[in-house]
Amino acid sequence: MRERFSKEVSNLKQLLQEMSALTECAILKAVKSMPPDNTHDADEILRGDAFIDAMEVRIEEECLKLIALYQPVASDLRKIITILKVNVEIERAADFAVSIANRALDMQRYTQGNLEIFDFGEMAKKAEKMFKDALDAFVYGDVLRAYDVLGADDAVDDIHRGNYDKVKSMILRYPDEAGYYLDCLTVSRALERIADIATNICEDVIYLEQGKIIRHQTKPKQLHD
Repeated sequence: MRERFSKEVSNLKQLLQEMSALTECAILKAVKSMPPDNTHDADEILRGDAFIDAMEVRIEEECLKLIALYQPVASDLRKIITILKVNVEIERAADFAVSIANRALDMQRYTQGNLEIFDFGEMAKKAEKMFKDALDAFVYGDVLRAYDVLGADDAVDDIHRGNYDKVKSMILRYPDEAGYYLDCLTVSRALERIADIATNICEDVIYLEQGKIIRHQTKPKQLHD
């Protein structure tokens, strides 16, 4: 019974890794579909989202079946709960990739005027790395990496605040291009939320590996505290 449960959990984690890979790819493509790159088709991200949604439902159903069949307790129950929570977070990240892709499509309308093209390169790179590292921390049970991701969130928040201030300034200077700058603000917010999702996953990893709930702490305690 124990061996079969472990195999079922491993299968779930494999499904989650596949879903994670698709979501990472969607985020990367969504960012590259925006000006000035425009190197990926935003419609492709939108079409792929339905498959990720279906995977999220399948993983949730499998988790609920395991709970019903094996009635796990203690660390085994933590594993299933963590998979359920991470599953939801990954699907939410995919939704933010869709949001970015939608804004990229809308940005194509703004080809003239006094546009100051936003460069999301640094912000996207940081958010993407946080998301990837969070997923790696989950797969490998790497608590140290999880804490590193938590520590990286402030930098993304700072960039988002700067983007917010810049959007306000640009709309006042170029009100005819307000739609473009509001699209930029939506993209910035989506990237900031992807970084937040990475921190949520890392909090789940710490809960899984150490049994500690660290949500809502101003500064998460380090391993030696």
